[in-house]
Amino acid sequence: MDELELLKKDWKKGDDKFPKLSYNDLYQMILKRSSSIVKWIFIISLLEFVFWLVISFALKDVKGAKTFDELNANAIVIPLTVFGYIILAYFFYKFYRNYKTISVTDNAKVLMENILKTRRTVKQYVIYNLAYMAVGMIVGVCIELSQDPFAINKAHQAAANGEAFVFYGKVILITAVALVLIIGVLFLFYWLIYGLLLRKLNRNYKELKKLEV
Repeated sequence: MDELELLKKDWKKGDDKFPKLSYNDLYQMILKRSSSIVKWIFIISLLEFVFWLVISFALKDVKGAKTFDELNANAIVIPLTVFGYIILAYFFYKFYRNYKTISVTDNAKVLMENILKTRRTVKQYVIYNLAYMAVGMIVGVCIELSQDPFAINKAHQAAANGEAFVFYGKVILITAVALVLIIGVLFLFYWLIYGLLLRKLNRNYKELKKLEV
């Protein structure tokens, strides 16, 4: 049982040996804690964006990345990238707005609604990031197969030898394994970081419900 739960029990018992805490005191404690959690969700999402931005710039000089940049794929890559940034900007705005809204909330019912809204936004953000990563990898493989001379030559050789099915089967298998590994690592990261924050936020929500009883 955490400190807030103990204080709530003491508050309800009305024992003289404990300092008297009003409903408002307990509410303010939950509000402060919830506001801090939502602020960290916003900060971590920004840090995550900066991390991937640094990684993308760092990998620009890698041979494979240079080869991919030389392919005639801007008509696909640029719109996909712009779309990704727009959606991320939308989520950053939502996280910031959730933080500001919770920070000034003065009603328990409204705070509970905002906590639920924040949890929903985080889940949507995680699903979007995982889906975008999966789509990006699949699109990248398709571009390689259709634009990269080396990949095209390999596909033609496989077709000439009657091994086209085997060739594309290997491509699909390798892509699927890479997807599972990368998505799995990302999911673990989200579960550890955002999952921890959401569990704390959910605990605050339950405490508010008890406080309203």
